[in-house]
Amino acid sequence: MSTSEWDVIVVGGSAAGLSAALMLGRARRRVLVIDGGEPRNRFAAHMQGVLGHDGTDPRQLASRGRAEAARYGVEFLDGLVERVEDHGRSLTVATVVGQLLWSRALIAATGIDDQLPDVPGLAERWGSSVLHCPYCHGWEVQDRRLGVLGTVPMGLHQAQLVRQWSDQVVFFSAAVGELDPSIEARLRRRGVEIVASPVVEVTGDGDCGLGVRTADGATVAVDALFTVGRPQPRDGFLAGLGLARNETPVGSFLAVDATGRTSHDRIWAVGNVADPAQNVPMAISSGATAGAVVNMALVTEDFDHAAAEPAAGARR
Repeated sequence: MSTSEWDVIVVGGSAAGLSAALMLGRARRRVLVIDGGEPRNRFAAHMQGVLGHDGTDPRQLASRGRAEAARYGVEFLDGLVERVEDHGRSLTVATVVGQLLWSRALIAATGIDDQLPDVPGLAERWGSSVLHCPYCHGWEVQDRRLGVLGTVPMGLHQAQLVRQWSDQVVFFSAAVGELDPSIEARLRRRGVEIVASPVVEVTGDGDCGLGVRTADGATVAVDALFTVGRPQPRDGFLAGLGLARNETPVGSFLAVDATGRTSHDRIWAVGNVADPAQNVPMAISSGATAGAVVNMALVTEDFDHAAAEPAAGARR
C-alpha cells in the first residue's frame, strides 16, 4: 500500500466495488479497494445472465476485475473496515486491525448476508440445490419438479415467478401464513401444488433430488428448492455516521439517490448493500455510475477550492 491518503476508498471488492474502482482508476484517481473476501455469490459455481460472462465462475470475474483495475493504479487491501469517521473535507477509515486511512470520498460495496430460515439441511445446500433467483438459476432446472419455500410475503411472488420455468411447482406456504382464498385459487389454477404443513428438514444431495420433510411426517420430493433469505446489509461500519435509511418490506437499507449517493455528501453505497434485488449486471452498472459521479464530485470540489483562492500574483 503506497500511502494512507486516498481520493476514494472502495469498501468491498466484488462486482459493484470493482466496477467503481475501474472507473475511478481510469480517471487517474488514487483508489484503494478494501475487501473482506466474502462476496454474496461465493456459494454459486457460475453466474448466469451476465452478458459476455454467462456461465463464468464469479471468482474468475472478480480476479479479472482486480487485474483490470490494477492496470490503472488501483491498489488493494485484504481486510475489513471497522468504522468511518467524518472530518469535514475528508473521512477516516479504520480497519479491524488498527490501520487508519484518509480519503476524500468512500464507496460502500460490501453487499449483504442472506439470513436463511432455520431449517436443518437448508444452509449447506445454498447456492447448489437450494436457490434464490430464478433468473440466475431457473434455466438450469427448467421443466423439473421445483419447490418454493415461502419465508416472507415475497414468497408468493417467487412461487408465481418460478412457475415460468416449470409446470411442476410445489409451494411450501406455512411460513407465509394462511393464504387468502383468492391467492390460493390463483396458484392452483396455474397448477401450483400447495403444502401447508411447516418444513422441518431438507435432505438429499441435489443430483438425485431433495426431500422436503414437513411437520406432519410427509416427505415431498423436489429436484431443487427456491427460497428467499432475509437480506442483512453489511453496513455496520457506517453506523456511527447516522446516515438516512429506507425501511422496506425486506429490511432497513441505506437511503441512496440514483447515483448511489447517501445522505452524506462524501459517501456512496452501491450493489446489494443498498439494493438486495440487484444481480451482477445491475451491480456492475451501479458501481460504474457511482465511480463516474464520485470523480465529478471531486473535480467540482477541486475547482471550487481553486476559485476561492486568491489569484496568483494578486496583492491586497
